[in-house]
Amino acid sequence: MMKKYLRPPLLGLSVLLTSLSAVLGNTPAAAAFPDKPVTLVVPYPAGGATDTVARKLQEPLSKILGQTVLIDNKPGAGTAIGAAIVARAAADGYTLLISSNTTFTVNPALKNNLQYDAQKSFEGIGVVGTSPLVLLANPKLAANSVIELVALAKKEPGKLSYGSFGNGTTSHLAGEMFKVMAGIDIVHVPYKGSAPAMTDLIGGQIPLTFDTNVAAMPVIASGKVKALGIASKTRSPQMPDIPTIAESGYPDFEMVPWVVIVAPSGLPAEVQRKLSSALETAVKEPTVKAELQKVGLDVNFEPGTSYATRVAKELPLLRMYVEQANIQPE
Repeated sequence: MMKKYLRPPLLGLSVLLTSLSAVLGNTPAAAAFPDKPVTLVVPYPAGGATDTVARKLQEPLSKILGQTVLIDNKPGAGTAIGAAIVARAAADGYTLLISSNTTFTVNPALKNNLQYDAQKSFEGIGVVGTSPLVLLANPKLAANSVIELVALAKKEPGKLSYGSFGNGTTSHLAGEMFKVMAGIDIVHVPYKGSAPAMTDLIGGQIPLTFDTNVAAMPVIASGKVKALGIASKTRSPQMPDIPTIAESGYPDFEMVPWVVIVAPSGLPAEVQRKLSSALETAVKEPTVKAELQKVGLDVNFEPGTSYATRVAKELPLLRMYVEQANIQPE
């Protein structure tokens, strides 16, 4: 009787231990991130400024993460196509977006039907740096400073024009902000990109344009154009002799494209920390930093939280300027 009574509990305990062993001992541990290639989406065509920055970061990030970082160009709709793709991706750290504030503040200020929300769809990995716009003039223009330009524009309202990369771009908004702040009337001439606008500026078809310091530095050095002011609050370390528009009498003027890497919202905290740490290490590596500076980027890493701060500060300002300049949202 005693033997028959003891067997069931022992058998039950044996089954229980076997089950626990299967759950705890034989289940493989979750793989550490990353255990496969990471895709970095660039919402611009290959060869542009942001694409160049991405490719400068590709190799160092691959080495630090121990996995290949793949560049995937998804241009179109003013960066909105690539941004929407990443916004819909799994929040696991394997799909990232590198872009400028065109995606995160300019588009939301100008477009009504975006397939992403800059303040809800993404979380920051880190800001890589900035590339301020420069107010450029044809050498024959009878103005050699922002103050002289404003005086000339007020003397001849509606006769001067400025070129931009196109409607709804940072260069367009910079021009409209300048008009509002300076109280001047100059005509906007949109182009299909920076290159044709620069060609017409050099050729004298337009007297003014706003362009990035990436495009500005070589033509300034060659004497083909002259710089009147930089659209940042402080002078660019790459062009320290050029005054800012802010110090030229318009202290609130600023239009500085910034380059950031983001991930879909909901990224696990540990994955976010690992990606942010890898990006910071890459950006601060002297050789990488020097390469980024060569292509015109003012390198200054900021942590992921800076993304939300920048969007929250810049977006309402741009919406205000869009309204003041009477630019109709698309």
